[in-house]
Amino acid sequence: MKEKALIVIPARMASTRFPGKPLAKIAGIAMIERVWSIARMLPYDIVIATDDSRIYDFTTRFGAHAIHTSSSCRTGTDRVAEASRAFPEYNIVFSLQGDAVLTPPWVIEKVLSCMLADVSFQMATPAVKLTGKTLTDFADTKQKGSSTGTCVVFDEKKRALYFSKALIPSRRDECTAVFRHIGLYAYRFEVLQQVSHLPQGSLERAEGLEQLRALENGIPIQVVEVDYQGRTHGSVDRPEDIAWVESIIAQEGDLVCV
Repeated sequence: MKEKALIVIPARMASTRFPGKPLAKIAGIAMIERVWSIARMLPYDIVIATDDSRIYDFTTRFGAHAIHTSSSCRTGTDRVAEASRAFPEYNIVFSLQGDAVLTPPWVIEKVLSCMLADVSFQMATPAVKLTGKTLTDFADTKQKGSSTGTCVVFDEKKRALYFSKALIPSRRDECTAVFRHIGLYAYRFEVLQQVSHLPQGSLERAEGLEQLRALENGIPIQVVEVDYQGRTHGSVDRPEDIAWVESIIAQEGDLVCV
């Protein structure tokens, strides 16, 4: 069977920290349309998965393919898994978060290319090596107790060992490499279905990181090192993040116009 990839963008209106987030406008364009426009730069089919008719109606009006999913989905991964079951002809599914408005298309492409090139990879996810001021600032926020940003450590074959909201590994010297995890995932279809049916584990609950569900059940996650090419990484968690993202777009250029 030829490898074939589908990008699924999960979207819901009932975000605790930002109700109605997918339809919020950033520099005049709705968030969900921005993410879809970034995905459209790649040679893969795309579907938006939502439990809300407002998102469904809005996205189909601008030309996206959308699908209704259950309102009982626990996580974005569960929503992506449910949506993908309507498209069994795709053996690779990429979960692109609906607030990933600053994610360059080449980051998505690199992860999918790795999955397409190596059939042994069951899951793959990107990470960025932090250096210089970016690393110093990130470490400072972690020392102050911030839960923003996730770190990943991996073995010699770049298989994830652990993900944490804490700064890992502990930096005993300036040579210690720190990788910030980017919360995007590519799955083999059958692995995605398996993960979505697993119960939450103790580490997933402790860290609040759903990817630990896979690790706790022995499913390997391949870490793909990516380069943002000087662009800023980030997503939208709260309404006040909109102004910050708009300032980044003004400084670095708009990805949807590249």
